[in-house]
Amino acid sequence: MNEALLKLLDKSYAPSQLVETTYQKYDLAFKTDEEGLPILLFMGTKDKEGKIRGERYARRIVRDEAGKIVKSHWDHKGKATP
Repeated sequence: MNEALLKLLDKSYAPSQLVETTYQKYDLAFKTDEEGLPILLFMGTKDKEGKIRGERYARRIVRDEAGKIVKSHWDHKGKATP
């Protein structure tokens, strides 16, 4: 993932929603947590049924005792919609 994509994913969105957008030549769909942070990303090409065929990523967030984000990174989880 490059800096521009990570910057897009660091924004806050509507809580507990599925957000669909595009980035360069890719179709994106990501699910947000209860705070509106993207935690699950599907990146690839949307098929005629609306499912994204490509790659799937999950976000790991580490927080301190006060709830502030200490670390955040994305793990590649394999193919999306085989």
